[in-house]
Parts: sequence; C-alpha cells; structure tokens
Amino acid sequence: MLAEQVDGVIGVDTHRDTLAAAAVNPFGAVLASTDASANARGCRRLLDFARKHTPGSRCWALEGIGSYGAGLATFLDQAGERVVEVCRPKRPAVRGGRKTDRIDAIRAAKEALSTDHLIQPRLRGEREALRVLLATRHGAVLASTAAINQLKALIVSAPDDLRAELRKLKRPAQVTRCAQLCDRLAHGIEHRMTARALRSTAQRIQALQAEAKALENEILGLIRQLAPELLGLLGVGPITAAQILVSWSHPGRFRSEAAFASFVGVSPIAASSGLTNRHRINGSGDRQLNRALHTITLIRMRLDPATKSYVARRVAEGKTSRDAQRCLKRAISRQLFKILERSDRTGKSSLEELPQVA
Repeated sequence: MLAEQVDGVIGVDTHRDTLAAAAVNPFGAVLASTDASANARGCRRLLDFARKHTPGSRCWALEGIGSYGAGLATFLDQAGERVVEVCRPKRPAVRGGRKTDRIDAIRAAKEALSTDHLIQPRLRGEREALRVLLATRHGAVLASTAAINQLKALIVSAPDDLRAELRKLKRPAQVTRCAQLCDRLAHGIEHRMTARALRSTAQRIQALQAEAKALENEILGLIRQLAPELLGLLGVGPITAAQILVSWSHPGRFRSEAAFASFVGVSPIAASSGLTNRHRINGSGDRQLNRALHTITLIRMRLDPATKSYVARRVAEGKTSRDAQRCLKRAISRQLFKILERSDRTGKSSLEELPQVA
C-alpha cells in the first residue's frame, strides 16, 4: 500500500489551463491545497508547494497523464519525483454532491492511498512518437474509407455513360480512372460536374492512402529500432507491433503476465452455473491492444500449423471454437509479455526461447 511507503501524496486534478493540487497525509487528512496555471511556471509552483507541505518521501497522483496532465508528468519525472496515475475519481452516488477541482484533487490523492495496485504512467519519448504516428495513420485510414464510400455513391448516381464505364472496374482501377477524368465542354453540366466530383474524391483517396503508407513506413522504421523481435512473430506486422509497444510502454509496468492479460482483456472470467463449468471472454481492458491481439490470433489460426493443432486439441477437450480462441489469445498474450519483458531493448531477439504458441 502506498500509505505505508510515503509521508504524503499530492493529488492533482488536471485541466487545459489550470492544475488543482492537494497535499494529503498517509491517514487521509488534507494538509493544504492550491492551484496553478498549466504551464512551466505553474509546474514549478506545484513542486515548491509539495516540498513545503510534504518535505519527506512523497508521491504524486495525477489524473489525465495522457492528455492535460502530460506536461506536469514530464516535468515531475525530470525532477526525480515519483508519479502514479489515477483513474477519474468516482462521483457521489447521490444528486447534489459537491464538485470542485480541489475536491477532485483530494479524491485523486485518497484513491492512490487506498488502492492495492498503483498504475505507472506510460513513458513518452519513443513510445509517444509511435502513439502519435498510429493515431494520425488511423485518422488517414478512416478518412480514406469515408472517401471511398463517397466515391461509390457518386458512381451509383452518375450519368449512364460514366456509370457504365466505372462500375465494371474493381476499386483500385476505379480510383485511378476517376482521378484521371476530365470535364469536357461537349458534355452537359451534370456530366461535367459529376466528373469533377469523382476526380476530386479519387485524388483525395490517393492522397490519404499515400499518407497512410508513408506513416506506416515511419512506424516500421521505429519498430525495427525498438523491438525487431516482434516483427519476427507470425501475425505481427508494424501496426500491431506498434500498438503492443504503445500499450505495454516499458518493462516492469505490469506486475505479472496475468496482470498484462487482464489489461489486454483476455483473462478468463468465470461463467459457471450448476453443472456447467466454463469461462467467458473478458470484455474490458485496452480495446485497441485487444484488437491487435485478435488480428494476430486470426492470422495464426489460418496460417500456423502449430496454432491449428492447438485449437483442434482444445476443441477435442470439449471446448467450443470460441472458447478455444479465448485460450489461444491468453497463450499469445503470455508469449508477448515474456518477449517484451525479457528483451534488452537493443534489438536482440529472444524468439528462440519461445514457441509460436505458449
């Protein structure tokens, strides 16, 4: 428990422009509170506040480290302070409960004192570089998909000659052809404006796809520097490897591989009743990381003979195909955790130590 390790906790409620802080002793008593601007000067003011009211060993409990609290977390880390992340504090169940930034800061500190398992903040630097590249690529892919849908709708309602020419082509050829369309004066205004709309939409698709590909190449270059051993695993490409690294962050963040499995959302949940003894899939955890693991699972089930044998063995034991897939996800998360924790982060692979399915 954190209360047994420190002389005080500084809880901080973070916002875009302000930071509210409260110093709480290990017994939950509030020592003092203050607020500051969300800038470098405000961060220094909060550090002076903490040194004054908790001069001994202390810990900072921050909300929103990945957003509004990112600057303060980086400043405190550089100053050698201990920082943990807290989830958004629970609000009072009754209506009319008080709500101020000071109260939220106090709740953050008390939550850190009462929890059994502290959340270490994710690293920045290379991990943050991967995260922003992933997020930007995801936005480009979504925009490209929306533009493709728009192009399809334009083709459906296009004039007969345009529609007849374009509908017989497959999608890549459709995009290329539409990007080359020209509006001639000999055609009617409907034909010319439709051709212009098709050309503009197709060129937008090409630009977005080129942007997504360039970002993927940047991600691949970073992965080859940080964890090339992940790319050697069947079913793991640059995007899934990047998501794994972004969610995992750094060695020691998870106390065990079981905690990592729970974070991924693949830890089994008991769903037994009467004579039925079974488990179901966990629907919580990091859903982006769970999606990456699901992609790896599907690829291995289709291409890897060892995985096919594993699933067949589980089905022969009486499990459904869905339960067999759940067991496979748990095995893959165990393998990923071992590789990530054992890696010396210098690019040395540890694949020879582990089979494809643990």
